[in-house]
Amino acid sequence: MTDQPQASVTARRMMLGARLRRLREEHGISRAEAGYTIRASESKMSRLELGRVSFKERDVADLLMFYGVTDPRQRDSVLALLREANRPAWWREYEDVLPDWFQDYIGLEQAAERIRTYETHFVPGLLQTDDYSRAVIASGLPTPTPVEVDRAVALRATRKQLLTRTGAPHIWAVLDEAALRRPVGSEQVRHDQLEHLLKLADLSHLTLQVLPLSRSVHASGSGAFTMLRFSEPDLPDVVYVESLLSALYIDKPDHVSRYTEVMDRLCVESLSPVATSVFLADLLTEDRSGR
Repeated sequence: MTDQPQASVTARRMMLGARLRRLREEHGISRAEAGYTIRASESKMSRLELGRVSFKERDVADLLMFYGVTDPRQRDSVLALLREANRPAWWREYEDVLPDWFQDYIGLEQAAERIRTYETHFVPGLLQTDDYSRAVIASGLPTPTPVEVDRAVALRATRKQLLTRTGAPHIWAVLDEAALRRPVGSEQVRHDQLEHLLKLADLSHLTLQVLPLSRSVHASGSGAFTMLRFSEPDLPDVVYVESLLSALYIDKPDHVSRYTEVMDRLCVESLSPVATSVFLADLLTEDRSGR
């Protein structure tokens, strides 16, 4: 169900938008002029070129003609990319429990070559046990129904399959110590989650660090965020910042650079991966002695 072509739907849409933008700029055509050709506003053209909305094949064909692309092989290449970008993604099956603004993130996550994340309140979704996910999801407001919780847990479990697939991305996670000490579900749920993190820390493509509470000053005063990098040269790095009812997708190079500086600083201030494993083992010992 999670084959690579479907997993890359969002990335392919971004690649298509970038290719069309490059063709437009090579011919000195403005967004407004291009938009007029397909009866679209300049703002919609901007969203199309950023891969934020889907394309109609007729519109892409008209744009290629307007941009002077007449070589059949080049046109076929672009239109083939369009058809891949318009394929239904596996996560559409979970639309009933999936906010619109999160769908693009799943597509980017599935296509990423490297994922760097900083989390302040919870263990990152990709690193959660199913029971931990269930406790986090069930605590949401408005309170979800048992069926909604089951569906959301199943969605998260499917997302986690990328950890063990061929060509898995490198994941670099920095967790605030508070996220590990905060009660989530029962004590057994928390204990099992710590054991799970300790096992994940052994994966060659996963780097795990803890930012101790003893570090009184750290680089990120703005909260949790995730950075995604892709192997495709047409795709820029993207920073994902989630709020209660929406999310930001940041890809301006100067803004991404600032987040990169923050993430680098967080990694320097956090425990090393080896020390993090020792820290997790000590937390588990504390749990056992406290029972």
